[in-house]
Amino acid sequence: MANKPSIPKGTRDFSPIEMAKRNYIFDTIKEVYALYGFEQIETPAMETLHTLMGKYGEEGDKLLFKVLNSGDYISKVTDEELQTRNSLKLATKLCEKGLRYDLTVPFARYVVMHRDELQLPFKRYQIQPVWRADRPQKGRYREFYQCDADVVGSDSLLNEVELMQIIDTVFTRFGIRVMIKINNRKILTGIAEVIGETDKIVDITVAIDKLDKIGIDNVNAELSANGISDEAIAKLQPIIALSGTNEQKLNTIAGVLATSEIGLKGVEETRFILNTLQTANLNNEIQLDLTLARGLNYYTGAIFEVKALDTPMGSITGGGRYDNLTGIFGMPGLSGVGFSFGADRIFDVLNTLDLFPKEAVHTTQVLFINFGEKETAYCIPLVAQLRKAGIRTEIYPDSAKMKKQMGYANAKEIPYVVLVGENEMNTGKLTLKNMTTGEQTQVDIDELIEQVSK
Repeated sequence: MANKPSIPKGTRDFSPIEMAKRNYIFDTIKEVYALYGFEQIETPAMETLHTLMGKYGEEGDKLLFKVLNSGDYISKVTDEELQTRNSLKLATKLCEKGLRYDLTVPFARYVVMHRDELQLPFKRYQIQPVWRADRPQKGRYREFYQCDADVVGSDSLLNEVELMQIIDTVFTRFGIRVMIKINNRKILTGIAEVIGETDKIVDITVAIDKLDKIGIDNVNAELSANGISDEAIAKLQPIIALSGTNEQKLNTIAGVLATSEIGLKGVEETRFILNTLQTANLNNEIQLDLTLARGLNYYTGAIFEVKALDTPMGSITGGGRYDNLTGIFGMPGLSGVGFSFGADRIFDVLNTLDLFPKEAVHTTQVLFINFGEKETAYCIPLVAQLRKAGIRTEIYPDSAKMKKQMGYANAKEIPYVVLVGENEMNTGKLTLKNMTTGEQTQVDIDELIEQVSK
């Protein structure tokens, strides 16, 4: 008895309809990236473990999928090493490569390897799958796509402004109403300074970043558990609860951070970004949120996150400014700013709100019914003419019963069916059936192209 086929846990098959929807997302994002001068690169699915290890912390190293060396990979391992059962140590002997964990480290490696060929600032985008040996659960997979865009080699805040415009343009095209939240890690560092907890900046940012999820009481409890004094926590409360317009918040926090040079620098940067965006006529609201911290500690300047307004969902886009991306590969001093669209979450939002355009999902527009060899021979040049006009067209391959062919059209939600029998061949007119309304009309090939094209 043959084994029942299966796929690895945490991976997925995608149906034709799902692929059409995913391609709509990717194509829309690619078109907008190109509008702003970003160029696409791709990097290998596999990187050397030397490139990957030590870049994501100890937990990240454990989540790397490692690839066994080809050939007799066990020959280089001694019996004593095997008996230790130390998987991480054995992996260094058995594996030289691993599947990429994200697109950021491969991008840093790419910049260093190709630095002599790159025109700085380098504006790159990358849409590829990544792999993590995480525990699969709802919404979390071992294989998933990232849609990254980064600008490296420029300190200009106009890059941040453009990234906000890209985000606004993409979600406007999708028809998704979003809130773009922005903050600055320098402001957060300044807050830690003025409350007297400079060395606890990571603990503070990690805790307040959870405010939306766990509430203020649990955030305060976490801060206290991490050794932050009651006095410092009390000073944090009015900052976390700050309300008003972006301008009012900036003015208030500037007063709070009056003694912090780095904090005031963050206020200045944020003010420039927000003031410049006021002239860009964004379709979506951008809001200064002083509780936004982002989990990754390598952010050094502006940070931003996007949430859908019409359906509950976590962050669907996020990113920020970082320094020294390429320093991990011996090329220090290269600043950058970037973000990633969460393709899977955007897919769920578009599905929930029924925002996928019909033309993006329904691939074939016209189906020619097959009545036999003579009729098919007559239809083939007509089918070619429609395809030349850019109309996605099929001819049913077999001379099957009409019910079966119509069932095929219905199952694929093909909007138009063309019937060509003896009468149609004699008159030169085609019978066009609108599968939505059921209406049948007599048209010539030019009228057919015009009607379907509309």
